[in-house]
Amino acid sequence: MFDSKREKLLSVYFTAGFPQLNDTIEIARALERHGADMIEIGMPFSDPVADGPVIQESNKKALANGMNVSLLLDQVQEMRKHLKIPIILMGYLNPIMQFGISKFLTRAREVGVDGLIVPDLPLDEYLSEYKSKFEQLGLMHALLVSPTTSEERIHRIDAASSGFLYAVSSSSTTGARKEFGKEQLSYFKYLKELKLKNPFMVGFGISNAYTFNQACQYSRGAIIGSAFVSALGEGKDLDDTIREFTKAIRGKQLA
Repeated sequence: MFDSKREKLLSVYFTAGFPQLNDTIEIARALERHGADMIEIGMPFSDPVADGPVIQESNKKALANGMNVSLLLDQVQEMRKHLKIPIILMGYLNPIMQFGISKFLTRAREVGVDGLIVPDLPLDEYLSEYKSKFEQLGLMHALLVSPTTSEERIHRIDAASSGFLYAVSSSSTTGARKEFGKEQLSYFKYLKELKLKNPFMVGFGISNAYTFNQACQYSRGAIIGSAFVSALGEGKDLDDTIREFTKAIRGKQLA
């Protein structure tokens, strides 16, 4: 994906099993149909510490609907029959450990997952315990950096990451914002000038065409989560909601 498209890559996050248990496949297919370059599927967890209230609530609803890791992997296996774009799973370590980490990684690769984002997996533990397994299976692992991450640690995280680096826009939980301030833009510029090994994508705070384009001035693309999850919760027809949302982010006029 990064080789074939050089700029303004759009990755969209949504929570598996939300709004309804079996919406996951339909949402994924609609996102590809309407222009997403990559999808990031959230594995619901009862304590999603990096996420704001919108995604927390979607996690709660998805769990109440009956979503779990095993069912999500089955859904990914079905969607992979139709999807060509990369599929990333984002989730916390606890449900993965309950499933069995080695078993989870093997099954994820079998069903067509391209990579993982696990925010609460410590870097040193990843390097010593799991990096070789990821590499053996051909699973990418995108680690996170934030405005408070030192330059030395950014380079260490970049070296350990594969696929891309996830640049958190601010030291807070996920959530939409109308625009980025000078502080965030300076941070994006700083990351670009570091000449990192991996391309980086900006996440946290992307909610509209303006913030998407702000982030893309410095990065290869952006990840949108809370604003999309909100739209799913408010919309009635999934395909219409997704079409209008992606058109709006790309800066096109709505039909």
